[in-house]
Amino acid sequence: MNPFPQPIRVMRIITRLIIGGPTIQAVNLNAALNGGAYQSLLVTGKGGKDESDQRSLALQRGISVSLIPELGRDISPKCDLAALWKLYRLMRLKRPHIVHTHTAKAGFLGRLAARLARVPVVCHTFHGHCLNGYFNAAANRVLRVLERCAARLTDRLITLSPALKRELVALGVAEPEHVAVIPLGLDLQAFACQERLRGVFRRELGLKDDARLIGMVGRLVKIKNVPLLLQAAARLKDRLPNLHVAIIGDGEERPNLEKQCRQLNLEELVHFTGWRHDLPQIYADLDAALITSDNEGTPVSLIEAMASGCPVVSTRVGGVPDLLEEGRLGLLVPPRDAETLARAILYLLQNKKETLARAASARSRVIQKCTTERLVSDIESLYRQLLSAKLTRTDSKRMTWS
Repeated sequence: MNPFPQPIRVMRIITRLIIGGPTIQAVNLNAALNGGAYQSLLVTGKGGKDESDQRSLALQRGISVSLIPELGRDISPKCDLAALWKLYRLMRLKRPHIVHTHTAKAGFLGRLAARLARVPVVCHTFHGHCLNGYFNAAANRVLRVLERCAARLTDRLITLSPALKRELVALGVAEPEHVAVIPLGLDLQAFACQERLRGVFRRELGLKDDARLIGMVGRLVKIKNVPLLLQAAARLKDRLPNLHVAIIGDGEERPNLEKQCRQLNLEELVHFTGWRHDLPQIYADLDAALITSDNEGTPVSLIEAMASGCPVVSTRVGGVPDLLEEGRLGLLVPPRDAETLARAILYLLQNKKETLARAASARSRVIQKCTTERLVSDIESLYRQLLSAKLTRTDSKRMTWS
């Protein structure tokens, strides 16, 4: 006899659906765990004016989305209390067996509302964390206290990499046994089957055949430290006169980055493209994809680049060393070190045989490891484990819908 209620209702909460790994994972999980044994509802707030809203991505996949406008990234006592109340009311109405939160604000308010509404199982995924690098020391201390309190409301915390788990444990957020590591999973088919160096993107940029093209994909926000890439490019422009840099994405820092390009005399080398939906053919034309962040979880752009066979260079932050297997699958450099980053880019471009061998290994590894099927299987296994534990400790009637 199946001990679980049918269907198992899951409420997934994310602060905002914008371009990035958390959105992709939330959408993929809701799409996969919906129908049959599961019924899923995705709850989200509104993105900022400089952010690309991706609610249409969820709707296109037939995902039920509930919007709480007050659930925003910025701290606002009035809006936060309104969001908490609306989350509580929605949970009392929908009676989920599982609440699974993603991103910081949704994680705190969603877990608190879930416990007030007596939801049996509560999970939270750390896609990264904002406990270092985002705010000043005093704010970091407050956030750590809040995360420790929220962890006590949570049946299981989830991280995307062993390194991120170690960071959370070291910061005192939770004990090791309270944290599960479930790596990111993506649909990589379009990237894996893309032919390398087709030239479509290069022709669009008007580049010559001998151009060396490196690039980064992501939100143009401070934590991504795109100025580091521009500083490295300034150091390389005389050593690599055919070097070009593509910056694919947008965000609040774009005006500052364009100003920095003018100050460094990089206007002819750097190409800002804005957001693009043809990433497979863009990665196919890059000689290297870069991450220059001060803090990361597991960057989706890095996985996509690796699946495309594109060589990668990244700062040694967050879960990146785990993903790159400590440099076996891509080059790692210290954060905020423009000279070392420049030397790494130069080494990659000048050692073609070694670079291609490393990229081939990376491609094989992520295609095998970072699949949506594996992610869904891991999450479903965790859900059933946690539900089983609740059923053994409580009256099974609490697991049925009223």
